Amino acid sequence: MIKQALLGEFLHEAENTRKILKAIPDSALDWKPSEKNWTTGQLASHIAEVYNWYEPTFDQDTFDMGLYVYDKGDISKAENILAKFEENVAKAQKVLEDSDENTYFNEWKMVMNGNILFPPSPKVQVIRGFLYNHLYHHRGELVVYLRSTGNTVPGLYGPTADDRI
Repeated sequence: MIKQALLGEFLHEAENTRKILKAIPDSALDWKPSEKNWTTGQLASHIAEVYNWYEPTFDQDTFDMGLYVYDKGDISKAENILAKFEENVAKAQKVLEDSDENTYFNEWKMVMNGNILFPPSPKVQVIRGFLYNHLYHHRGELVVYLRSTGNTVPGLYGPTADDRI
């Protein structure tokens, strides 16, 4: 039952993520709001990468970020980032579909170099916070990036200021 709820949200929100990634023009990829921020390309790549974290989150009780290999691919073109997203989201969907609900309340943690980065928590809480909400947060940032570069923003939960209603 929990799996079906997670899967339903996953599929709906993956479509919203797809919409926002498709809205990025190549001309905006190098823009960033400040020296402390990522570029649009880096942010979009990170959004695509979150889907690679499904396997170590669903299938392991400890995610060792020190062993994780980040493969952002070629972020010089928006179509490359979208392709990486499509590859990663397909793998994530399979992990979710194949997941065992009996493990959803296992204690999960993230470590790196012996340090705890994400404190032990029930796996289902991590799925909602670390995977889902984390992604939504960065998607919101991407909306601001697109707006700031004069680009249109697709409606994710209804019309935007760009839509004529």
